Amino acid sequence: MYPRIDFTYLSEPDMIAAGVLDAGRCVEVCEETFSLLGKGDYLMGGANHNSHGLNIVFPKETAFPNMPVAGPDRRFAAMPGYLGGRFDVCGNKWYGSNHANMEKGLPRSILTMMLNDKDTGAPLALMSANLLSAARTGGVPGVAAKHLANKDAEVVSVVGCGPINKACFTAIMTQLGAVRKVVCFDLFLDKAKEFASWAAAEYGVEAVGVDDTEAGFRGADVITVAASRLKPLFFKDEWIKEGATILVSGPFNTDEAFLTSARIVYDHTSLQEAYVEDAIASGNKDAYYGGVIGGPFFRLIDAGKLPALKDSTGLGDVVNGEKPGRENSRERVIFIACGMAVFDISWGFDLLQNAKAKGIGQSLNLWERPSQG
Repeated sequence: MYPRIDFTYLSEPDMIAAGVLDAGRCVEVCEETFSLLGKGDYLMGGANHNSHGLNIVFPKETAFPNMPVAGPDRRFAAMPGYLGGRFDVCGNKWYGSNHANMEKGLPRSILTMMLNDKDTGAPLALMSANLLSAARTGGVPGVAAKHLANKDAEVVSVVGCGPINKACFTAIMTQLGAVRKVVCFDLFLDKAKEFASWAAAEYGVEAVGVDDTEAGFRGADVITVAASRLKPLFFKDEWIKEGATILVSGPFNTDEAFLTSARIVYDHTSLQEAYVEDAIASGNKDAYYGGVIGGPFFRLIDAGKLPALKDSTGLGDVVNGEKPGRENSRERVIFIACGMAVFDISWGFDLLQNAKAKGIGQSLNLWERPSQG
C-alpha cells in the first residue's frame, strides 16, 4: 500500500501573506540562486539542461475548429528545473499567455508553480505564480544592481512602465541608497506619469514621466529596461553616460558601438548558449535572434566583434568571485536577463517554507492510496 500524499495549495492572497512582495528578501534568494548557477548545481529542461522552457505556439491557420490560432503573445510554456543547495527540489512553472486576455479583464499571462519531491515526484506545493514570477523577474536585476551598479547612483531610469518593470525597479531600489531622481519612460505618457507618481509617493524622490526615448536614457546612472515587445525599442550610444549600468529584462536594439564598448554581463552564459543552439536548429538563425533579448549580442559574436559566450561573464561568476563585474566607476555595464525556471523554484521554495512556518495555505490530498485499477 502506498503512503498518503498531501501537498500545499497557496492562492495569491496566501502568497502575499507568505512574503512574495518582499523585494529585499527576493533579491537575497536570487543571489543565492546565481551562486548555485555559477557552481553548476542545477538542471533545466532540454538535452543541454539549459533550456528556457518548452512552448506551445499556435499555427496561423488550422483545419480543426477548436484548435487555437496564433495571436499576439499567444502561447503556453512549461519551465521545468532542479535546483540544488538548500533548495534541493524540482519544479515547473506553467503559464498560458494571450495578449487578448486584457480585453477580458485578465492579465496577459496566467501562471502557476508546482514544486515536487526530487526522488518520488510527489507534489509538495501548487501555488499561484503571477506575483512570484514578477518578483523573481525583478529580483534578478536587483542582484545585478548590487554587484554591477555604482553605489553612488543618483538617477534611475525606468524604460517601460508596466508591472514587470515595477517589480524590477522595486528590487533595484533595495540595493541603491543614494537615488534622488527617477525618470519614467513609456510610449504612453499617461502610464509614464502614473508610474512617476507612484515612485515619488513610495520612495520620496523626484520622479518625472516622459514619452521621449532620449529623455528616458540620457543622464541616467542606472537604467532598467522592460519595454513592450509590440514595438521595438532603440537607444543610441551617445545617450548613455559614463559609468551607467543598463539592466535589460526586455527586448531592445542599440548602436553597435555601445555593445562593443560596454562591459557585458549575462545572467547565465550556458542559457545564452542554449538560445544560440535553438536558433541554429530553427533553420533561420537571424529571425530567431530577432525574437530573443540576447539577439543583438549573438549577431556580434557571430561576426567576431564580441567574445564567444564561453569566454564571457555570467552573473553567477561575479557573485562567486570567479570573474570581475564592474572594474571601475567609469565603465558602462550592460546586464542581460532572459528568465530561468530555477529562480521561480528558489523563490517558490522559500515562500513555501514561510507559509508552513506561519500556517498559511490549504493542505490538499493527492490520494489516501492510489487506485490499483
